[in-house]
Amino acid sequence: MNILVVGLSHKSAPVEIREKVAFSPTAMAEPLKQMLALPEISEAVIVSTCNRVELYATSRDSEGAISRLKDFLGDYHQLSREKLNEHLYDYQGEAAIKHVLRVAASLDSMVIGEPQILGQIKTAYGYASEYKTAGVILNRFLHKAFSVAKRVRTETAIASNAVSVSFAAVELARKIFSNLEDKTVMLIGAGEMCELAAKHFVNNGVAEVLVTNRTFSKAETLAEEFSGRAVAFENFQDQLHQVDIVLSSTGAPGYVLHADKLSKVLRLRRNKPMFLIDIAVPRDIDPLANKLDSVYLYDVDDLQGVVQANMKERHKEAAEAEAIIEEEIKQFQLWLSTLEVKPTVISLRRKLEEIRQAELQKTFANLAGLDKKERKSIEAMTNAIINKILHKPTSILKDAQNNSDGNLYIDAVRTLFDLPEPTVEPPKEKKPAND
Repeated sequence: MNILVVGLSHKSAPVEIREKVAFSPTAMAEPLKQMLALPEISEAVIVSTCNRVELYATSRDSEGAISRLKDFLGDYHQLSREKLNEHLYDYQGEAAIKHVLRVAASLDSMVIGEPQILGQIKTAYGYASEYKTAGVILNRFLHKAFSVAKRVRTETAIASNAVSVSFAAVELARKIFSNLEDKTVMLIGAGEMCELAAKHFVNNGVAEVLVTNRTFSKAETLAEEFSGRAVAFENFQDQLHQVDIVLSSTGAPGYVLHADKLSKVLRLRRNKPMFLIDIAVPRDIDPLANKLDSVYLYDVDDLQGVVQANMKERHKEAAEAEAIIEEEIKQFQLWLSTLEVKPTVISLRRKLEEIRQAELQKTFANLAGLDKKERKSIEAMTNAIINKILHKPTSILKDAQNNSDGNLYIDAVRTLFDLPEPTVEPPKEKKPAND
């Protein structure tokens, strides 16, 4: 049984293609059931995010299943196969296992180390579990993906460096003040960047958020979101002595905060440190403020420099994460390769035993004069023949389970002896924890 992946991502398709093949997160039952109903597909999971749409499946006919999954993706979204093909990728076997583990560990994300993708895969697995389209193999595999992602985040620093301007500002504030719990933040402007930065500051425990904006109602709306306080724009500088951190992002043509005003504010603060973050272009805060003692001023270029340095650090950590994934791939493949060996050997022995018993009955029916001892001798001889016939195939199957081509031997034995589809049962061992 092979694990398969068919999909597209931000690396292979523009957003206008990705949005056309996205699956609604509130209506996953139907596509999952349709996918599972495909003749070649044994198990099905659908991962659909803004940056990727991927189909995870298991099948004995890898090539046929991959072709069928590509058709399904086009048919479900009423897109031509030709239009999709140039954007689709597919993986099978070890390549599929590696791809999914890398995705879960955020090594394939637009921003390496981002945590959202793991939650999105868990959600996708939740739907597959709810609608019973994930079986033994994908259940085990996705739990492995979750544990690998947790191990990567625990054993590497891949997610420890800020790679967004707003979060970089928070990290710098923590370096300057150590503890943000008693600090007050003022947002000058009520746009998206200020809102995002405010979320990060609040999540890191700041005591109070003040918001000022030329349109007071916008300041009130944003302040209410963070249980903060709106300040009239014409009066905000009178409040600065209460503020430890200022983040400014307005569309003003000139400075809204001058160095001479900050000099007076510092005297009122008795020179307690102030951290100023200016992410406006053109700049909102007079760069001469950086010459004042106890003032730490960073503009958007400074923050972008921090982000780029942090991205380099994440890429260094990614190399260590890749090594962890290679190790985990080997462990999972060993489990996967052993999954069908035992039931195949049992099924083969049962098939030969049925043949042996049928032939013995015919033989004994034609040799009615045999005594009990003679009958036992014939039974022992035929049993020995069966054991000798089974010895080599059994040995080869057990040895092959440690190789990547183990499934080829299993499939060959099942085909040659016309064995029924085995009932796949996982080994009796502790279930991997879901982080």
